[in-house]
Amino acid sequence: MVLTCRAASDVAQSSDRGQGSQNKEGSRKKRIAVFVSGGGSNYKAIQAAIDAGKVNGEVVAVISDKPGCKATEFASEKGVHVSAYPKSAKFAPEGLSAEDLVQLLREKKVDIVLLAGFLKLLPAELVKAFPQAILNIHPALLPAFGGKGFYGLRVHSAVIKSGAWFSGPTVHFIDENYDAGVIVAQRIVRVLPTDTPEELQARVLKEEHYLYPIVVSALCDGRIRWRDDGVPILEDYMHSSPTELPETSSCRNVQAII
Repeated sequence: MVLTCRAASDVAQSSDRGQGSQNKEGSRKKRIAVFVSGGGSNYKAIQAAIDAGKVNGEVVAVISDKPGCKATEFASEKGVHVSAYPKSAKFAPEGLSAEDLVQLLREKKVDIVLLAGFLKLLPAELVKAFPQAILNIHPALLPAFGGKGFYGLRVHSAVIKSGAWFSGPTVHFIDENYDAGVIVAQRIVRVLPTDTPEELQARVLKEEHYLYPIVVSALCDGRIRWRDDGVPILEDYMHSSPTELPETSSCRNVQAII
């Protein structure tokens, strides 16, 4: 199958973005917006990877449908701009409209959008404004156990009740539907016969924190390429099979389970 030569980040690079800060090699850090609804453990994992120099990016905006949640508190502590979306009489009366949300991200010169436990469907305006630049992480092996209403312990309960032997996180690009975008990477977690939803959730979450920063790093570096059928491929594995993995690759564990 023929692979295109265009990286996922080329869309963002070709538009009018800010210069941003530089890493030690001098390449521009990608400007990231993170969407959250709760504790933000995946956001924190990505921030930790940024702080450790493993992700060439910087979080410049955090968007939440529940202002005041733990994730937004963390963002405020880091000095990151926080905004509410969508408008909600109960949680966010000051919430942005879809148009204002897109405008805010453009003003912040955002390159990449990451969903980290964000429970609302993104507006079509945002999806169209950031093609091939919006990632989500889901706590099951999509396309199974995904869609509207499948989040948190609901996912893990459904996996256990189904009798499935395996679960694990999926990182995928998003489209205008819940959990329906093309898959970038997955990790396998064994479902044990005695698992409770909480026990399975804890093991899957550990793999989420491992996998998401790897894929975000690849997107920031332009190491995600696109096959001619629209499937994204991590660049490290364009010419490798699962049994012939690059020994120096920091992502080698991902390929074996994609």
